[in-house]
Amino acid sequence: MKLLLLLGLVALAQCLGPRIPLRKQKSMRRILQEHGLLEQYLKEHPYNPAAKYLAATSSAEPLQNYLNNEYFGTISIGTPGQEFTVIFDTGSSNLWVPSVYCSSQACSNHNRFNPSASSTYVGTNDSVSIAYGTGSMTGVLGYDTVDVAGLDVVNQIFGLAETEPGDFFYYSPFDGILGLAFPSIASSGATPVFDNMMSENLVAEDLFSVYLSNNDQSGSFVLFGGIDSSYTTNGITWIPLSAETYWQVTMDSVTADNQAIACASGCQAIVDTGTSLLAVPSSALGNIQASLGADSNGQISCGAISTLPTIYFNINGNGFPVPPSAYVIQSNGYCSLAFEGLNIPTESGELWILGDVFIREYYVIFNRANNMVGLSPLS
Repeated sequence: MKLLLLLGLVALAQCLGPRIPLRKQKSMRRILQEHGLLEQYLKEHPYNPAAKYLAATSSAEPLQNYLNNEYFGTISIGTPGQEFTVIFDTGSSNLWVPSVYCSSQACSNHNRFNPSASSTYVGTNDSVSIAYGTGSMTGVLGYDTVDVAGLDVVNQIFGLAETEPGDFFYYSPFDGILGLAFPSIASSGATPVFDNMMSENLVAEDLFSVYLSNNDQSGSFVLFGGIDSSYTTNGITWIPLSAETYWQVTMDSVTADNQAIACASGCQAIVDTGTSLLAVPSSALGNIQASLGADSNGQISCGAISTLPTIYFNINGNGFPVPPSAYVIQSNGYCSLAFEGLNIPTESGELWILGDVFIREYYVIFNRANNMVGLSPLS
């Protein structure tokens, strides 16, 4: 009976859709710390999370957004497949990896794509340039088969990096990026991977879902074309998108102890797997820090965590709680709030970025069929 149950569960999991496991590894910040380079790096490259969104229409993507990122997956490109570790980023739309044409030091210790080793590669004369805070990635565009969780996406356009200036990529734990946002913000007009999955009828439903495990637990994944009902036992709340660029929604307010601490008149928010923390307008950051008893650097007494309130992100008439155990970062005996400041002007007011700190509390469904985000509480 147990064997039949096990086989039934395996069959059910296979029917849900292709699932790509995400590994939780050391973040870029941790690697730089271990090499004694973090302080100098931050001085030379001040972090501006807003740049990623300010530059959406000019082919720019500041990869400093990934300084704290810890979740990576493996894809392969070409025939036979060449493997790459990538960030599955709902805050950008391009796929790119290093290539054998890259002479930068940053490419020397990462996997590099070799077009001549793939029988299905088709080259172009089109160039791609993606700017970020530490320099730029430049290269060419090509087409090849991309294997994501066993799905063969044929004729997928992607960037082959030829230069990666600076030392950021040298220490990065990932090779490249696979963007999962909308085509409207793709650099060089490249069709995103998931759009090709849909057009090539590779997914049962035009959606994908994300689970990010807490702490050092395993099991994080991106599921393409399906929803794993074992993660939705607390129900799904569907939220309509306010823009089909990023996964952007309208947020009503942010409250703690039934009092608004930010976004009191409403604001815009992006659900972004490529940003680790909670990025908030700089004008709101000070009030959040003061209301939670933190100093101007976000530092807080570790002993005060048990007395902190749960913060509610009120979206589309529903409150989505994030407890202090999630929004306080504890490291080396110090505690700090997982909020960072940014300034992004939009026609509709303030813009927030709900990164991994928020996403870890929910099973998140990114629905392209209905242009909605679904949130299911994990506790």
